[in-house]
Amino acid sequence: MNIFASYLPVFLLVLLRTGTAIAFLPFFSSTLFPLRIRIVFAVVLALVLTPVVNFPMPSRPEIAGVIIREVIFGMAIGFCFRLVFFAVEMAAQIMSVSMGLSMATILNPELGQATELTTLYSMLAMLFFLSVNGHYELIYAFVRSFEWAPPGNVSISRLAPAVLGMAGKMFVISFKLAAPIIIAGLAVNLLLGFMQKAAPQMNIFFVAYPLYMIVGFVLLILGLPVFMNVIGSYFDGARSDVFRIISLAKG
Repeated sequence: MNIFASYLPVFLLVLLRTGTAIAFLPFFSSTLFPLRIRIVFAVVLALVLTPVVNFPMPSRPEIAGVIIREVIFGMAIGFCFRLVFFAVEMAAQIMSVSMGLSMATILNPELGQATELTTLYSMLAMLFFLSVNGHYELIYAFVRSFEWAPPGNVSISRLAPAVLGMAGKMFVISFKLAAPIIIAGLAVNLLLGFMQKAAPQMNIFFVAYPLYMIVGFVLLILGLPVFMNVIGSYFDGARSDVFRIISLAKG
C-alpha cells in the first residue's frame, strides 16, 4: 500500500496529460469510439508510463496551476498529431465541392455534415498513420515530454504562438492537397465556357457535373500514391512539431 500510495500522485499527473492529449487525437476523439474504451485506454497508457517516467512532484500550493498547465500542454500535444488529419479532412471537403459531390452529404458523427470523399480520406490517413507506427511515436513523445517538461515545470506562455502557427500551416497543407482538383475544375470551367459560347443551345448543366466527377476521380486515382507520400512527409513534420512544442514548454 505504501508503494501504491507513492505512485498514485505520479499516476494522476500522467493520466491528466495523456488523457487530455488522447481527447484530441484522431480516431480516439471520434464519437464512434466509445467513451468507456477511451477512458480505459488512457488509464492503461498512464499505468504503463508511470513506472517509466521520473519527475519531482510539485508542492501542494502549486497543484491548481499545475493542473491547468497540464491540460493546456496535453491539448497542444494532441493538436500536433491531429493537425494533419484536420488538413486532410479540409482538403477532401474542398475537393468534394470542386467535383460537385458536396450535394451528397452524410451525417458523420466525427465530422458532422461530410461527404463520402472526406470520410474515405480520413480513413486512409488513419490507416497510413498506423502503418508508419505513428502510435509508437506518440507514446515516445509522451515519455520525452515528462523528461523534458515535467509537471510543475511547464511554461505555457510560448505555446500559444507555436500552436497558432501550426493552425495556419493546416490551411496551407489542405490547399496543397486539394490544388490538383481545384486547378482541374478551373480548366473544366474554362472549357465549358468556350463550349457555351460555341453552342449556346447546349445544356451545359447536364454536361458539367458528370465531367467534374470524371476528371476528379481520374485525378484522385492517379494522385493517390503522391497523396500518401505527401501525408507521410507531413507526419514526419508533425513529429518534429511535437518535440518543438515540448522544448518550448520546458520551464
